[in-house]
Amino acid sequence: MRSEALPDAMAAMLLTGHGDIDKLEYRQDVSVPRPAKGEVLVQVTATAKNNTDRKAREGLYPTKDKGDTTSFQIGGSPTLTFPRIQGADVAGHVVAVGEDVSAERIGQRGLLDFNIYADDRPDINLTPDYYGHGADGGFAEYIAVPSAQFHTVGNPELADAELAAMGMCSYQTALHMLNAANVKAGERVLVTGASGGVGTALIRLCRIMGAIPYALSQPDKAASLMALGAEAVLDRSDMQDFTEKVKALTQGAPIDAVMDLVGGEMTDRFIDAMIFDMTRRTTYPRLSIAGASGGNLSEIMWTRIYLYQVHISGVSHGTRDEAEQLVAWIRSGQLTPVLHAAFKLSELHDAERYFVNRNSNYLGKIVIVPDSQWQEHGAPYALKEGK
Repeated sequence: MRSEALPDAMAAMLLTGHGDIDKLEYRQDVSVPRPAKGEVLVQVTATAKNNTDRKAREGLYPTKDKGDTTSFQIGGSPTLTFPRIQGADVAGHVVAVGEDVSAERIGQRGLLDFNIYADDRPDINLTPDYYGHGADGGFAEYIAVPSAQFHTVGNPELADAELAAMGMCSYQTALHMLNAANVKAGERVLVTGASGGVGTALIRLCRIMGAIPYALSQPDKAASLMALGAEAVLDRSDMQDFTEKVKALTQGAPIDAVMDLVGGEMTDRFIDAMIFDMTRRTTYPRLSIAGASGGNLSEIMWTRIYLYQVHISGVSHGTRDEAEQLVAWIRSGQLTPVLHAAFKLSELHDAERYFVNRNSNYLGKIVIVPDSQWQEHGAPYALKEGK
């Protein structure tokens, strides 16, 4: 069922293969998808940019050989085929529905739970894939997705670009990291890579949950991160005597849990920050890792892991229950966006370059807005000079 006549063709950015941004091709003759049974067709108004877009494009998932190229394929076989429309964190409006979906959904604004789930379990997600990788995503004018995963968010004070900035790729990953580490109110949490999308999400979620986030980032972002809720900011460029710096901020208490987006040689230092005084701990040291921006290989003494009973959780994506929780916090106003800037879909190459070469003022998310939606949903958030 359609709310109005739909066009046959749309504008979209097609990823045509692994490689640099030249593999992203802007086309205006891509077929508009039609919603299948149980699906809704969404007219996209904004889609957040994520690091996973770049990693999938460049083929950076995960091998020891840095020269190797591979795709995300936890399910056992590659699901990234070309051409592919990327973009996971989609906000937009329902314009048509498939069979078994109520026509009342037409006109509703919402946010996509970006996961492609293998089953209907609400509490677990063992073989995660996602829109923009295993199926076409939101760097386009339209996308067809399961009705149950397109969550209505009415909040009139929240612009579509701001809604996309709270997309599940960052926030659901962040919540799953905290849940995997069983973080509780009052606990001290170290957040690495704190100025990016997942990092800022972790800071906001810690405060909602009553935990105390300590951020690791660049010094020139300290004021902004503390305004978001960080208790204090540690300088990532100066890791000498890291444990002593932590002690100075926590009055000598160890960090309860680390949310690691960095990896590499720094991970061992983060473990140090949790185990320097086990007599002051009341819970096991916990490390959740969901990134390796600082390097894909770490040297860690396993004797130290088991003797100090460090619990390590690898985190990829999240669950249906966690998506529902996040949407509830958005609807209630407890969770608010950190939107940095918007770019036109046709200028995605510029957005990719900006994302990689982000300057000291970069904080939070950038969103991609279809050119046809730009004046209403993108122009108010266009990149300002100096940002």
